[in-house]
Amino acid sequence: MLAESNISPLDAHLGYWLRFVSNHVSHAFAAKLAGRGVTVAEWVVLRDVYDRDGVAPSLLADRLGMTRGAISKLADRLAAKGLLTQSVDPQDRRYQTLALTSEGRALVPDLSALADRNDLDFFGHLAPVERARIEDTLKGIVRRMGLRSIPID
Repeated sequence: MLAESNISPLDAHLGYWLRFVSNHVSHAFAAKLAGRGVTVAEWVVLRDVYDRDGVAPSLLADRLGMTRGAISKLADRLAAKGLLTQSVDPQDRRYQTLALTSEGRALVPDLSALADRNDLDFFGHLAPVERARIEDTLKGIVRRMGLRSIPID
């Protein structure tokens, strides 16, 4: 079958190039985190809880755009790794809070440095004005489209 001339090639789409770069940025970061025994999703939870110790899983789920089940599984994994505690309110056993352990609190700045390094590896060559233009454009798309979920995969 002959290709029709009005069918655009894959790389004619901006989405193709966004995904191409995004996949490489994400995979490089995931590899850096794996060396520290943490997944990208776990990093997102750790980083958020770092700023809000004693947070309810439901609030975390809402803020991150994740399901409560996903937060529960991530919290269980992080607790098993000794990075997060899950406390139940003795007055209301349905109410739970998540907080970082001292190990988890000490790990977050190291993981943040990996995130910064990954960003520098991919975008450090950009002039500040180029970087700002790209960031503003992408944030504008996020606002216009009402995007909410944190990208974790």
